[in-house]
Amino acid sequence: MWHDVRALNASASALTALVVLACTASGAWWLSQRPMFTLRAVRVESMYGLDLQHVNELTVRNGVLGKIRGNFFTTDLEQVRTTFEAVPWVRKATVRREWPNQLIVAVEEHEALGTWGEDGRLLSVKGDVFTANLAEADDDHVLPAFEGPPGSEKEVLARFAQLRGWFAPIRLVPESISLSNRYAWTVKLDNGMSVELGREQDRNTLKGRVQRLVSIYPQLVARLEEGRIDTIDMRYPNGLALSSAALNVPADATKPVKAAKKKTSTKTTKQI
Repeated sequence: MWHDVRALNASASALTALVVLACTASGAWWLSQRPMFTLRAVRVESMYGLDLQHVNELTVRNGVLGKIRGNFFTTDLEQVRTTFEAVPWVRKATVRREWPNQLIVAVEEHEALGTWGEDGRLLSVKGDVFTANLAEADDDHVLPAFEGPPGSEKEVLARFAQLRGWFAPIRLVPESISLSNRYAWTVKLDNGMSVELGREQDRNTLKGRVQRLVSIYPQLVARLEEGRIDTIDMRYPNGLALSSAALNVPADATKPVKAAKKKTSTKTTKQI
């Protein structure tokens, strides 16, 4: 009988605990639904303390606010984060609650370096391809153009930095870089010249070809009346091929090349 009493007391205690827990949960739910916890503001700030260039109040109001559900307690922060990261120009976002009715969203914006491909996308300085308004990206200068197979974005970005350094001695700057599906490189420079560099055979292939071009480029320009080379092919192991409307190749190959007085399109291969 004594054991029966102890069992009844234990059952009563458990029941009491359940009732208290249910009441507590009910009270907490009731409290969480009070109007004071309705979200009143979503504050957006820079993740690194920099001024935001493209994410503003209008962007947030049009692209985000209508998609946030719940109040201070019930809002799904992960859902808010992914919603912000779907906004143009947002690379990464973090979200936290601020008592009693605010959300604070820290945003890292994409910084556009150039365009990617032919479908209007952009390439960031970190090698991310994203979609945004091109007019907002090139408001102060023309962006370089990049192109390559899917997954090659960071490789193309790294090559761009190298090419800028390699062409610096002749004061030419790459304005477009293309990596073909066969992994052959083509670069167009800011003087309008397009350079075929071909595929990499080893880690020094491209650098060596550019250095050969840089070493002979002043001589090539000196032979041209207007100094304009349209295309140049550096894939030859001991020479190059070029086309220019200002280059006249004489019938007698033993005579020196002279600049043309009239524009004629020609192509020649020069051993260097």
